[in-house]
Amino acid sequence: MAIDLVKGGRINIDTGLSKIGVGLGWDPNETTGPDFDLDASAFMLGANKKLPKDEYFIFYNNLCGRGHRAHDNNCNCTDGLFGVMSTGDDTTGGSSDGDDETLKVDLAQVPAEIQEIVFTVTIHDYETRKQNFGQVRNSFIRIYNALSNEEIAKYELEEDFSVETAVEFGRLYRKDGVWKFDAMGIGYSGGLQYFVNKYA
Repeated sequence: MAIDLVKGGRINIDTGLSKIGVGLGWDPNETTGPDFDLDASAFMLGANKKLPKDEYFIFYNNLCGRGHRAHDNNCNCTDGLFGVMSTGDDTTGGSSDGDDETLKVDLAQVPAEIQEIVFTVTIHDYETRKQNFGQVRNSFIRIYNALSNEEIAKYELEEDFSVETAVEFGRLYRKDGVWKFDAMGIGYSGGLQYFVNKYA
């Protein structure tokens, strides 16, 4: 049975489970105006909470650690070079009833120097489009068994973000040799570059 998490809630990831999916979803409130293009990214961090190298930043221009970009004809990722990969970029924002963007994680393949993986969602071109998370509802992050699709845990973002344009949804982290998941739900004013500056 899946666990419903609240902000700050943590769970252990079963030690027998390696391949997991991280699904993120949202629905824009606005029915008119520009589409919402929300981007899910993963920052693979060392003990100093920084990216050990640029390739550990998984996003729409580096889907699997190999520099493949979303919508490129040469993007044929089937797994992540460092155990993490994005399945692609949903540029219409909230176009499905389920996950809008997904990151796949093979915990057994994550390099030993990586101590945590932070999952973020940012609003692309938020300044020009005058968009923020106050215009987005039903936001969530969920963890599931990638082999069986069985949901392990879900965190629904309940905060009323009125001006924030970037959110750290959750993180996977190692502690005493065990992977754990932490529901974060921390909002910021800024875009993807904000997190790049924070973690690079």
